[in-house]
Amino acid sequence: MTVFGVPLAELVQLAQAHFRLSAAAVLLALVIGIPLAIAAVRNEQLRGPLLATVNGIQTVPGLALLALFYPLLLLLGDATGLAIPALGFLPALLALGVYALLPIVRNTVTAFASIDGNLIQAADALGMSARQKLVLVEFPLGTPIILAGIRIAAVWTIGTATLATTIGQPCLGDLIFSGLQIQDWERVLAGCIAAALLALLVDFLLGLVESGLARRSKRRWLAGLAMISVLLLAAFVPPDDWTGRSEQAGMDRTVVIGAKGFSEQYILAELIAARLEKAGYRTKARYNLGSSVAYQAVRTGDIDVYVDYTGTLWANQLDRGEKLSAAEMLSVLRRELSERDGVTVLGALGFENAYAFAIRREQAGALGIASLEDLAREATSLDLATDLEFLSRPEWEGVRDAYGLTFASMRSYSPTFMYSAIEDGSADVISAFSSDGRISALGLTTLPDPRQALPNYDAVLLLSPNAGRDGQLVKSLSELVGSIPIDTMREANWMVDRSQDKRTAREAASWLAQEISASR
Repeated sequence: MTVFGVPLAELVQLAQAHFRLSAAAVLLALVIGIPLAIAAVRNEQLRGPLLATVNGIQTVPGLALLALFYPLLLLLGDATGLAIPALGFLPALLALGVYALLPIVRNTVTAFASIDGNLIQAADALGMSARQKLVLVEFPLGTPIILAGIRIAAVWTIGTATLATTIGQPCLGDLIFSGLQIQDWERVLAGCIAAALLALLVDFLLGLVESGLARRSKRRWLAGLAMISVLLLAAFVPPDDWTGRSEQAGMDRTVVIGAKGFSEQYILAELIAARLEKAGYRTKARYNLGSSVAYQAVRTGDIDVYVDYTGTLWANQLDRGEKLSAAEMLSVLRRELSERDGVTVLGALGFENAYAFAIRREQAGALGIASLEDLAREATSLDLATDLEFLSRPEWEGVRDAYGLTFASMRSYSPTFMYSAIEDGSADVISAFSSDGRISALGLTTLPDPRQALPNYDAVLLLSPNAGRDGQLVKSLSELVGSIPIDTMREANWMVDRSQDKRTAREAASWLAQEISASR
């Protein structure tokens, strides 16, 4: 059974993971926020700085806050020597918990400050201690306002939790992000609608508790609490792994596979998973990771294997810019990443996915643009569209300085919308990917780089220190080395990216596996 083209089991599992994360984050915010708010009520000198701090946190974009906790946990782990999980649930929990503080702290302070002073004086006259006043007077009177803050925090958290996919935490954002990348709008709708319905349901149940307390209706607030408890229990019923693979019998070890946020990475992750499962492993996927996050995750063992590109590793991880042949670059990467981080570069898959500036074929002909040198001459009148990372990467600085490129405008898009921008005329030039099937389909031409400002981008398999010592895993994945020609990868990518007769990443990976077998 499917919902908007998404298997029901996958949707339910992602919704469970999403709610578990959101509920834990709100609980964390309550544990931290309520005592802080009470302290602020008791101490006016603390109140101003506390409210300013939680207000300031709220101004930080949710995605940035999530991203910040990953390197912070890595630094903490390195400093303490502890094995702190920096990818997935923990950084997402901490970021969302902090993000939920504002409405909880503000409403709690407001609730206590708005209590009639005569009631407090009456409590003092009765000889109540500070603790008795808190439990018997202040909390009962302030609960409706506090609950209103919790409702706001819960709705905010459920919405923001969709971004947790970018740091490897399964959630409904997986459907949204992957759907956007492969233009599967049913997946996007499924993720958006499921997240909205979950937020509305939680808000309704908390509203039931709030109104029950306000009306002194025991039946009403008990009913709300009971339904929240049922929802929590449903979320914590142990599900199968969200990819539908975790409960396969006879499999002892789970291998975590990482992937960045575009079609080729989804396909290769599925290909790796299928091969490892055939060898007797369980697998778990962590999709939509940024380049730096993915590498740090494999270095620390948060993921076991993923595919990266030699040019990306060369510039971002080794901070090197000199030009070597593909074989020399691969040799240096193998040696230095192994010595420095214990990461195994198992080998190149057989194709290159390089950055390549692309322009519409007819426009290139009209302007006489046949290479990046020609592009530099016309760039001041052209608009550039890039993926989200390119303009902040060393590769852009290198090619810009080598050719003196200055465009009329430059905008960053997710890869899918970058191609849409050149298709509808919003952009004249894009930083395309050489293994992308959309280059031919959209009638684009890629421009040669005569000064070799851009490095090689051979696709390579990376293994974590532990995975690199697993002989069976290494043997299973070694069969993929050198097995995927560029034309075959382009065809697999186009299966997923095209608008008609679209295939899923798993279907494209299955086709790719058959092509690999047939070529032997």
